[in-house]
Amino acid sequence: MRPMLELRHIVKHWQAPGAEPRVLLDGLDLQVKSGDAVAILGPSGSGKSTLLKIIAGLEAADSGQVFCAGQDISTMPAHLRRFALMFQDFALFPHLSVQDNVAFGLVEQGQSRGQARAQALAMLQRFGMAAHALGRVWQLSGGEQQRVALARALITRPRVLLLDEPFSALDAQLRTSMRAEFAQHLASAPMAVVWVTHDEAEARAVGARGLELQAGGLQQRW
Repeated sequence: MRPMLELRHIVKHWQAPGAEPRVLLDGLDLQVKSGDAVAILGPSGSGKSTLLKIIAGLEAADSGQVFCAGQDISTMPAHLRRFALMFQDFALFPHLSVQDNVAFGLVEQGQSRGQARAQALAMLQRFGMAAHALGRVWQLSGGEQQRVALARALITRPRVLLLDEPFSALDAQLRTSMRAEFAQHLASAPMAVVWVTHDEAEARAVGARGLELQAGGLQQRW
């Protein structure tokens, strides 16, 4: 079966101000099938977030290729890739209602605002957040904001879901309760998932394959 996401020989250099450039990603390869989740672990500064940005099309690799469903998308703009990226701070729009935050991606894809809002309300219902549809995101708790961010990511039916420390802003008790809920939603939406985290227990809890980014490459953890 052809992987939904494939990285071939990704190379990326990084240079701190006044320092010599160093290799951050050194011929990195990765394959993720639709329906599979891969957790990428590694210390701060190892290149995990940079790797996500390269996959998303927000940053260019120095060399190497990114493929989706067999198509080379290395030069494809981010908005055409049909990927969803969920940041650790959720990146919700404070000036929009909860419903319009979730509907945003559908409107960007060309759906009418009315259609997008109807689908957003249905998605919020699925996440137990329909009662907050007309509220503002800054009025929500951290866990509620996480649910809205995930609903916004999933509503566009992305081919690939990219997650950058999605639970790091939540307290320990809430992180634990959200893991199981998150795993259920991932299981119900077939796509390739790449999850950057420093929390091995979190990655194992959602059934992700574990890889560690070290010396510019990916090593199997479990």
